[in-house]
Amino acid sequence: MFISRYSTFLLACLASVNATNPFAAKQTPSDAKSQYMANLLRKAVPTENSHIERDLAENNAQVEIDLSSYSLRFEKCQFVKAYNQDLADAGASTVLATQRFVLFRLCPSGNCNRCNSKYGEYMIDMGDYLQTTVEFRKQEQEEMCNTCQESCQYYQNQQQDQQGEQYYAADDNAAQDAGGRRLSVDCTTCTSDCSKIANMEANYYLDATNFINCQKISDNYNGYGAALYAGPICASQGTKIKIGVFTDDECMFLDTSKDVESYLADENGNAMKLSHALLKTTYDSSDCISCAESVANGNGYYTTQTKEVCGTLYQASAKCESIHGFQALTSNKYYDYNNQVDNEDLVCDLISSLKSGTYSQEGEIVVGGSRLYRAGGTSTTGGQKFALTFFIIGTVGLSVYAAMLHSQLTKGSRANLSSQGGAMA
Repeated sequence: MFISRYSTFLLACLASVNATNPFAAKQTPSDAKSQYMANLLRKAVPTENSHIERDLAENNAQVEIDLSSYSLRFEKCQFVKAYNQDLADAGASTVLATQRFVLFRLCPSGNCNRCNSKYGEYMIDMGDYLQTTVEFRKQEQEEMCNTCQESCQYYQNQQQDQQGEQYYAADDNAAQDAGGRRLSVDCTTCTSDCSKIANMEANYYLDATNFINCQKISDNYNGYGAALYAGPICASQGTKIKIGVFTDDECMFLDTSKDVESYLADENGNAMKLSHALLKTTYDSSDCISCAESVANGNGYYTTQTKEVCGTLYQASAKCESIHGFQALTSNKYYDYNNQVDNEDLVCDLISSLKSGTYSQEGEIVVGGSRLYRAGGTSTTGGQKFALTFFIIGTVGLSVYAAMLHSQLTKGSRANLSSQGGAMA
């Protein structure tokens, strides 16, 4: 009963957030943020300082949060099927549309692998998350290959001139210049890796990140004009993101019976496979993205700033921070800070439900799922369990004792009546 009521409550929350479909697959990150903020403000609880916040928004809407002491870590991917008014109005065969979410954390740098205190937890549309992280990882990859091409070839030539003398660091094979300064690439592997990237299509591979937006892959797969589409899906219980096959151009209805590689071919009809190497970097929880970036200030010095990837994801996400001890906002309160605080409990409960097994990998509600919702305060503590057990045992004991007293009193009463009857006779 409790699970049913809680699932209904969560669906109502999702439906209200989705009334204008703020997480539609084809929206840009800025559009999604604007619609998310509009919906969140409609549910906001007015505060006595609301007019001050509005004035701050008008005068300084671009307040930035300093996240340079944090690192970004992927937590989970989750599909959720929820009521969709557009489908209902269109008379579709189902009124449940698939929402796609990613959960991530901002962890204190240097403690990203453990990340058990003073962190923030966030929920964002999968499309926005992938657009931002893929762009960042692609730029990172390009910079690596440019450095590899410019630097490693030079040092390889130097090695040949020095009759094979090795200019590699003994600890990790990172290339060094003549002054012993380490370069940012590993020359023993980057040449091969960058060659594979450059010749991917020639070797009949397609980059899986080409399909992070819904893409048509077949016009007529069954002979009746039905099209198929490819888009991102959650895999391995949400720990991975892969590419799946969908039957609609919004990539909401997944067809698990089909393999995307069965429909991929080049212009000459040659079968193609997917390379997940780049896509994997967006969900590898062991490879955190540092939010710190050194920027030259023009005076020969560098200042530390927040990387764009972290700032973009932070601003576009729903936030659960105070219960985890997140501290970046103590001195820099952004313009919708009060609104965020007023609605944080709802966000924390929703994030907790996505993590707890309330939904299957395909987004269906799991009726017999986990009953632990840490953020909502519905989990039982050790003391509560002990007290409950104590009262149950005590109740049973009192019941047994009452039955024994009743039995003794009944026997005693009969014995007294018997003895009294004998005396009168």
